[in-house]
Amino acid sequence: MKSKFTYVGIRVNDLQKSIDFYTKLLGMKVAGRGKVKQTKGETVALVSNEGGFVLELNYYEKGSPHYTKYTVGEGLDHLAFGVDHLDKALREARSAGYPTVLEMKADGSRWAYIEDPNGIWIELFKAAAT
Repeated sequence: MKSKFTYVGIRVNDLQKSIDFYTKLLGMKVAGRGKVKQTKGETVALVSNEGGFVLELNYYEKGSPHYTKYTVGEGLDHLAFGVDHLDKALREARSAGYPTVLEMKADGSRWAYIEDPNGIWIELFKAAAT
């Protein structure tokens, strides 16, 4: 499958302190923010410059199926790749032995996760038209 590495999502322990660190200290800007009903989580997309690589902060509240005790160094949440055809990409992944572990829809968007051989979640999503 053809894909474009688009952003990385890290899990954070304190969402507001993390936003403050990346925006106030490192000068990033909030490009988007939203709650994800299916995961009981919240995401914040940060950018250093317009159209640049995105750092996504992921926070999961207690009671979320993705909430775990935070351990320093284990904060990688997922890597995200845009694909031209999501259904085709998922079929290719399944036939290569990588089944979908989670698929979600929200606000007209759709994305899905597979796991790499190390258990790292890889998000596949329909890339925006360019």
